[in-house]
Amino acid sequence: MYHSDNWQGFSGGNWQKSIDVRDFIQNNHLPYNGDDSFLAAATPRTLKLLDKYTRLRQAELALGGVLDINTTTVSSLLNYQPGYIDKDNEIIVGLQ
Repeated sequence: MYHSDNWQGFSGGNWQKSIDVRDFIQNNHLPYNGDDSFLAAATPRTLKLLDKYTRLRQAELALGGVLDINTTTVSSLLNYQPGYIDKDNEIIVGLQ
């Protein structure tokens, strides 16, 4: 079913006829010239997670490579369980 009001407020383009993300962005991107005053400060949970990530990243750099690699699982998005850095402090799983 076609609902033309779904696109209200957006500039038209090829993206309305086919999947064309580039066209949508180019026709509808507006620069933001404000400041960061609308952002909230990092939560204690975020700061704990950032600290753990920073320590792990420093350990990797000191070793000159990654800390661990799974060499037994065939690569696929569907073959791995969620990859937590710190499960108790994560709302969004792993690095995005």
